[in-house]
Amino acid sequence: MTQDHLPVLVVGGGPVGLTVANLLGAAGVPVTLVERNPSTSDEAKAISLDDESLRTLQRAGLADAVLDIVVPGTGTRYYDRKGRPLFHARGPQPYRNGYPFKNQFAQPELERVLLDALKSRPEVDVRFGTELVAVLDRGSDESAAVVELCPTGQPAAAAETRRFSWVLACDGGRSTVRELLGIDMTGTSHHEVWLVADTTGDDHDQRYGMHHGRPDRPTVIVPGRNGRCRYEFRLQPGEGQKGPTDFETIRRLVVPYRQITEQQVERSTNYTFNAVVADRWRDGRCLLLGDAAHMMPPFAGQGLNSGVRDAANIAWKINEVWQQRASAHLLDTYEQERLPHATAMVKYSAQLGDVVMTTNRRRALIRDLAVRAMLTVPAGRRYLTQMRFRPAARQRQGCVFDTHQLTGTLLPQPRVLQPPRLRPVPLDDVLGPGFAVIGVQVPAAAWKAFDTSAWWRELPVPLRRIDVLFDDRLPRDTADRLAVADADGTLEQALHSARGRFVLVKPDRYVAAVMSPADVEKTGADIWEVLA
Repeated sequence: MTQDHLPVLVVGGGPVGLTVANLLGAAGVPVTLVERNPSTSDEAKAISLDDESLRTLQRAGLADAVLDIVVPGTGTRYYDRKGRPLFHARGPQPYRNGYPFKNQFAQPELERVLLDALKSRPEVDVRFGTELVAVLDRGSDESAAVVELCPTGQPAAAAETRRFSWVLACDGGRSTVRELLGIDMTGTSHHEVWLVADTTGDDHDQRYGMHHGRPDRPTVIVPGRNGRCRYEFRLQPGEGQKGPTDFETIRRLVVPYRQITEQQVERSTNYTFNAVVADRWRDGRCLLLGDAAHMMPPFAGQGLNSGVRDAANIAWKINEVWQQRASAHLLDTYEQERLPHATAMVKYSAQLGDVVMTTNRRRALIRDLAVRAMLTVPAGRRYLTQMRFRPAARQRQGCVFDTHQLTGTLLPQPRVLQPPRLRPVPLDDVLGPGFAVIGVQVPAAAWKAFDTSAWWRELPVPLRRIDVLFDDRLPRDTADRLAVADADGTLEQALHSARGRFVLVKPDRYVAAVMSPADVEKTGADIWEVLA
């Protein structure tokens, strides 16, 4: 094997590690996954999957299995300092990415679903009870990474030396890989202590999270499936320390919302949180993902979802390099594309907590007055209810090639009509697993010029060609291209600004370029430069 054809090592068996391993395995890339613990986690951690994460799991064929364990949610309802409803944030558009905007779940159940799928993939070697203990060679564009793996708790003599094409550190906020590489994190640590308790036998039937902005007791409530419900309470000074909390304290805090017995507390812990980002995300052939690369306060529900974005971004690039259709330089675009949004999300999560979960009564009053004033005007209402205050993911560097308003953004996933059956199907089913170029109301002559361009005709990565038709026209496939029509107006809404142009979509569904027929040659040369 060349170094590019060695297996990929995924360190960490949490949701991010399991997701990226599934994405790589689904693409046919061999993976070894190691996790120091003997089984998946039973700890109270992430609880919210957004529509983009579910769309990523769709790429690995896992969306349906995950939908069986989530509550298809309707966002978050915010309450003021006196417990009165302020507004309900539902996101910009229902099913914009083909799934509900926000979905509650229990992390232990999610990990079991992802692990079961991973064990069924012949390309993947799953090793629980195994840890990475040394990075002997970080690797380079020309050489593989060399590490030592050891059964958890065994002496160093039991370690084995292995070579891998890439090492993906998905081993959490206390990442061993990050520490061994000597990579620091920059940001702030918060010392406020929060109690989180996952309970059963709960009567809450809301399909949305609830943020109670009471300055005397900031509280988060997230109902789940089958009577499960998570409660999070900010503890007052001297009320709790990081570690276990006695049942009487849990009962006292939960009792305003329900009666509870000790047997109905499924798990609980006290925690503090960080708002930090790793100083670099790649060192040779070792890359950081998820909490190993960035940690954020929980108030935006984006910690895990940011890690899944990392997985979606890195997986397709490693696949192209492993298949020898791109050089290792392509991996340089990972941090370029993901760092700005992850950093913005860390900052936003901290600011949201400062505003929504403040313990300052005057600040809470000002917050409530400002929000109610904004809700009186349409623009303010849209800003709040559609969550326009949340940082939008847009890639401005990396594998992006122009400044069109769609370039660098995530292409929505509406349902489209595809011949010959003309039944509505998700757009990603038509785009396929690799790159796709969409001709938006492009005439046949423009397609002919595109197809005769040497840059595009000899592109090393697979490229699916798709015609998109608007104006209620019937789609017809050709010998060289698929065709789709708008099923309900949402496709035209998403692509109307690209009418008459070609849209280049990457495997993670982010737009790499929007090309007029005159731009085809230049963009073709640009993408060759990134892949070479």
